[in-house]
Amino acid sequence: MTKRQEQFETTLITASTRGEYEQKTGAVNVPIYVSSTFDQEQFDSFGPFDYSRSGNPTRQALENTIAELEHGTRGFAFSSGIAAIASALLTLDAGDHIVVTSEVYGGTYRFVTKVLPKYNITHTFADFTDLESVEQAIQPNTKVLYAETPANPLLGITDLEGIIALAKKHQLKTFVDNTFMTPLYQKPLDLGADVVLHSATKFLGGHSDIIAGLAVTKEEEIGEAIYFMQNSMGAILGAQDSFSLIQGIKTLNARLSLESASAHKIAEYLQQNDFVQAVHYPGLKDHPGHATHFKQATNAGAVLSFELPTKAFTKAFVENVQIPVFAVSLGGVESILSYPVTMSHAAIPEEERTKRGITDGLLRLSVGLENVDDLIQDFQQAFEKAEALTSLKQ
Repeated sequence: MTKRQEQFETTLITASTRGEYEQKTGAVNVPIYVSSTFDQEQFDSFGPFDYSRSGNPTRQALENTIAELEHGTRGFAFSSGIAAIASALLTLDAGDHIVVTSEVYGGTYRFVTKVLPKYNITHTFADFTDLESVEQAIQPNTKVLYAETPANPLLGITDLEGIIALAKKHQLKTFVDNTFMTPLYQKPLDLGADVVLHSATKFLGGHSDIIAGLAVTKEEEIGEAIYFMQNSMGAILGAQDSFSLIQGIKTLNARLSLESASAHKIAEYLQQNDFVQAVHYPGLKDHPGHATHFKQATNAGAVLSFELPTKAFTKAFVENVQIPVFAVSLGGVESILSYPVTMSHAAIPEEERTKRGITDGLLRLSVGLENVDDLIQDFQQAFEKAEALTSLKQ
């Protein structure tokens, strides 16, 4: 059957069941192939699957789905987001150099600073909101510019077209962490990026029930290199989690649309709140990356961060909030409040966190599917209690 033209929201639902394996039964869901190995019909000619580390039909359905959604050539599913990031970066050779955005997830910082040097792969951090700063960091042996936009946790915005143009000028590749936006709101490969990465644990999974990572490549050559690392290191996503992630992707539009609308309303509330010193959310017009973000993305997403006056006030606020969970991670149906200093960015030394603006009063909020007015009322009562508690201690 000829593939019909369809809108992205439809593709979220239909992409996973286009493979030949599902057509045999007409099942509306991809089967979970819980098999480590596969019987081969011929002595000297193997079928498409032989051992599930190298390939599994359920995982392939997921990998084909994310490749289609990101408009890429090949997709890969890993056991975690950092496994996807690591596998992509380990396609580099000893002696290579990468330029990495200063505002980056703590796990990525740890991998770049503690693991890659063991393989003689060096790095320089640069302010990716400043193209001149990025170009100055490029060395003769630089191979990759590594961007994250919006970035974690201050929602800094990288001008993807500018970074990609800079990469092409110097014959470099561009890797982009697209976790916060997902392909629903941003497609870096369409702008010329070479590799897109996701912690699919977050919005793509959407239910805080699996750990998963995804990578998508623009060209077959780098796809082959990432597949080699995936197969060699074996950090693959299992069949059951692949199935769960496929199901999560199907509801992405419904979840993220509502969560993003609520996030915008909460950001406006926080901006008007006397207890809040700063709000970081690209949907706000005074965000320094607002215009750039909306050149390359269609929505501001469901993650924001805000700064409170002191660590004591922040602690009192967190301990009196009732609806959001206080936890590591983001992107679930439940609102998740995080403290980057001891959670997502704990791997970054204090001095480096301070340079990056990750203060003791910074909180990151991933907005879930609760009623937004309930969330705002909960925040208000927590602010009032925090004020009372910290005033008593003065």
